[in-house]
Amino acid sequence: MAVVKVKEEKKYKRGVMPGRFQPLHHGHLHVVEWALQRVEKILLVIGSAQDSFSFKNPLTAGERYEILERVIEKRGWKQRIDIVPVMDINSNKQWVKYLEMLLPRFDVGISGNPLVQLLFLDSGYDVLEPPMYRREECSGTIIRRRIVEGKEWRNCVPEETIELLEQFGFPERLKRLAGGG
Repeated sequence: MAVVKVKEEKKYKRGVMPGRFQPLHHGHLHVVEWALQRVEKILLVIGSAQDSFSFKNPLTAGERYEILERVIEKRGWKQRIDIVPVMDINSNKQWVKYLEMLLPRFDVGISGNPLVQLLFLDSGYDVLEPPMYRREECSGTIIRRRIVEGKEWRNCVPEETIELLEQFGFPERLKRLAGGG
């Protein structure tokens, strides 16, 4: 699979950026900042909205929404970003059609995930592939694992994210979900 390399001078009206945001971290914000230079408006899709209280998806859609909302507002992006929780349909071939049904019209997908890129391309959309940011240390999976192991993780998430995660009891919840408490 090859991602269409989009001409940098093209500006898109509305892009879809799906993510689970479990939790929101600096890598996500790096992608949003990068994408805002290329699209007028971003639809941030909170994926797996129906799933919570599992190790892979410990936060609820509402908690993730609240975190995203606070971070977006603090950075002055409120007019350029909409947040939309979306439940999984477990049918990759139909996924983009599902998004088309739920969301306002969009003209580009934004993702570094090869499967997501393929699904947008297969449905006729351009794909913006953002550069990854400290992925070897700041992915959601690594952050969750670090919390359970009692290692440093706060350096990978924005300060306001830490505050809300602690209010939600996120570290303790993760440890219990992993069987450690």
